[in-house]
Amino acid sequence: MSTDESRVAEEAVGTRSETTVDVRCTGHVRREVGEHRFSYTFEGTTLRAFLDAFFEEYDVADMLIADTEEEATAHGWVPDEVEAAGDWAKNPEGEQTRAFARVAVNGRFNEHLDGLDTELREGDRVALMYPFMFCC
Repeated sequence: MSTDESRVAEEAVGTRSETTVDVRCTGHVRREVGEHRFSYTFEGTTLRAFLDAFFEEYDVADMLIADTEEEATAHGWVPDEVEAAGDWAKNPEGEQTRAFARVAVNGRFNEHLDGLDTELREGDRVALMYPFMFCC
């Protein structure tokens, strides 16, 4: 759901509201945004509404959000055919973070919560992480 659709839905049920969160940026996101910690107020109450507003103001969406499964997948030492132990849940395609990038709410990665539909409350911490990576 886009920001406009969220806004229309909230207005229809009379729940349109603003939320202020504590944003923390690391790595490349920090470099692009220019600050590592600040308060940010947006219309709505979900991580999706926050990201839509934040990305409209700061051009870092391509740095964090993967459009395809390929962009969300890290390639490395483990063969693709190895099956991971336990229960694994992924956000739907288009709502995943890029390989090595993460979005966290109060220290928990969004895919361990309700993805982009995670509800945000006043004062929650939203971390936008895309680390600097160096190789030999």
